[in-house]
Amino acid sequence: MTDGADDALAAFGRLDPALQHHIVNSLGWRGLRPLQAETIAPILAGDHVLAMAPTAGGKTEAAVFPVLSRMLTEDWRGLTVLYLCPLRALLNNLHVRLEGYASLVGRSVGLWHGDVGQTARGRLLREPPDLLLTTPESLEAMLVSPKVDNTAWFGRLQTVVVDEAHAFVGDDRGWHLLALLTRLARVAGREVQRIALSATIGNPDDVLDWLTTACRSPRHVINPPAPDASAPDVTLDYVGNLSNAATVISRLHRGAKRLVFVDSRARAEKLAAELRQREVETFVSHGSLGLDERRRSEQAFAEARDCVIVATSTLELGIDVGDLDHVLQIDAPPTVAAFLQRLGRSGRRPGTTRNMTVLTTSEDALTLAAAVLLRWEQGFVEPTIAPPLPLHIFGQQLLALALQEGEIGTHTWREWLGAPLVFGSAVDQHTDAVVAFLVQRGYLVDTGGGMLSIGRRTEEEFGRRHFMELLAVFSAPPLFAVLHGRLELGHVPDEVLLVAPPGGDRSQRVLLLGGRSWRVTSIDWRRRVIHVEPSDERGTARWTGGSAPLSADLAGGVRDVLGGADPVAVTLSARARDALGSARDASRWVRPTGTTLVRDGDKVRWWTFAGQRANTTLASALSDLRRGSRSFDALSIALDDGVDAATLKAALLAIDPDDVSLSAAVSEAAATNLKFADCLPPDLVQSVVTHRWSDPTSVRAACRDAVTTYVGR
Repeated sequence: MTDGADDALAAFGRLDPALQHHIVNSLGWRGLRPLQAETIAPILAGDHVLAMAPTAGGKTEAAVFPVLSRMLTEDWRGLTVLYLCPLRALLNNLHVRLEGYASLVGRSVGLWHGDVGQTARGRLLREPPDLLLTTPESLEAMLVSPKVDNTAWFGRLQTVVVDEAHAFVGDDRGWHLLALLTRLARVAGREVQRIALSATIGNPDDVLDWLTTACRSPRHVINPPAPDASAPDVTLDYVGNLSNAATVISRLHRGAKRLVFVDSRARAEKLAAELRQREVETFVSHGSLGLDERRRSEQAFAEARDCVIVATSTLELGIDVGDLDHVLQIDAPPTVAAFLQRLGRSGRRPGTTRNMTVLTTSEDALTLAAAVLLRWEQGFVEPTIAPPLPLHIFGQQLLALALQEGEIGTHTWREWLGAPLVFGSAVDQHTDAVVAFLVQRGYLVDTGGGMLSIGRRTEEEFGRRHFMELLAVFSAPPLFAVLHGRLELGHVPDEVLLVAPPGGDRSQRVLLLGGRSWRVTSIDWRRRVIHVEPSDERGTARWTGGSAPLSADLAGGVRDVLGGADPVAVTLSARARDALGSARDASRWVRPTGTTLVRDGDKVRWWTFAGQRANTTLASALSDLRRGSRSFDALSIALDDGVDAATLKAALLAIDPDDVSLSAAVSEAAATNLKFADCLPPDLVQSVVTHRWSDPTSVRAACRDAVTTYVGR
């Protein structure tokens, strides 16, 4: 027996004997995976852990088995474990599995999220489970609900498991989660153990340090080497448009279960409709579908065979997709981390290989997809970084605490949000200004004696549906519910009703939802309800929302691809090779390093390949050289006709990224993309957005780089 096997056996022997018995005899396990063995000792010791392994690497059991063991050996009673996930579908998927594990040792598991009815919630409150599956938003709702006695419900809490941790940390949901964990620790009267699980984090030590802010117990990153496996089968193809992509998908891998990722809900709907026109059994999964439609898709994961499931990033996370055969991607995945998550949906059955076919619909998308695959091949994964200066989340937490406690002190709120403040010292410098602004604007009311309670403005703006808009830190546009009879199909935004249908007759609207067309029969504008009936006509799908800005790392990958680099571990179709050749012919000025000033007739464009954030700063700093054009993107910046390399270089050497004002460039983003921005003074709103949009490292690199001039025809 190898040393590794001996270590795994010794670790297994530390688990509670009853749990050992059931793992071997009831589950039929013959051993533990390296990750599962290595998490046992630190979790049993009560330490904080970040456990990492590829998708389907046994992370759930690596957390749950030692937690159940502690539950037995330390005789935990009542609600002692929370298991937090970013998606309801993932919670639903895990519920059956965790319920099975817990029941083996006489313990219970509950499920609480927005689709769980009041009757089931009441039953949970009367008979608390040992482990509760939920989302941070539902957890916030529990904390502020008058129906929940927080001390009785959370007072025995010992451990919180955060699944798919990377999905939280990279945006404001992570700050929200961190604040909730801090508040839970105060209710419980102890430092609550934090166990995070993820497959794709490029900087795990940093993430664990952030997740355990202000915690004192030891912390461990558990990330054993992945077992040797066959290389994944990745193909890059060029198909030209979405209709052609549907044709390829309908003919590719017939008789198999296929999961297709797209970059937006609208494209998911359009592709699903195209596939159904080609008589392909198709299911759709995205966040705007109704509960019944989501359940149909979830059931398809487990039962259907010859079908296609078209999904946005909702299925990127660890939902068990069972015997999935093939993964396809329309255009480029947004990041290398997303590519790895999506690739990991396949190859789960013994004897199968991870696989992905990328179908690109334009030359730009092809080049970007090749850049993502090149960076993956080079071993790069984006670092997961919490967005800086979450002042608006601090404001939201003050309102939530006032709602939870009835009133809070102008300074005693610190007892709930950590000392030092869980949001960091940069936020702490502005807390007095935020509190004063909330009182001034009527979000909070000074009730005397230094105490604050919820004000009328909070009730007016957030009070509908039991303050649900206050409990979620992500924004959603105003939506209409779409009903076929009494069945809720999903939700669509206002703008889909503002688009004139073919012929201009707005009484003949046809919507696309769930991959099917629905004729609008009536609209209740006051209740925001649309009644529909099935239609054979082509429907319209439209949702607002843009993609994340292209990073400097991927922009540099685009330069490498245009310069001739191909990902060698990827199969390029003949069409992809031809299209890449065309793109490279049009970009013969690309150099492997430095930047290039391209003069083509009377047009001058500076190709930085520095990423969207850096180019936003550079475009603002070079305003004197861009009076005739405002055009720029993640790869390049338009300059005035007479600008030459010497003039540009002189201007670049004078740039200090910390002194460049981005007010004009990001003011629109400040108004539309920052939830709870109204809870901050305008100058602090601007500070938050500009901090989040800046990339001084990439700006400085672009300013230092040599500038080469290329004169076109």
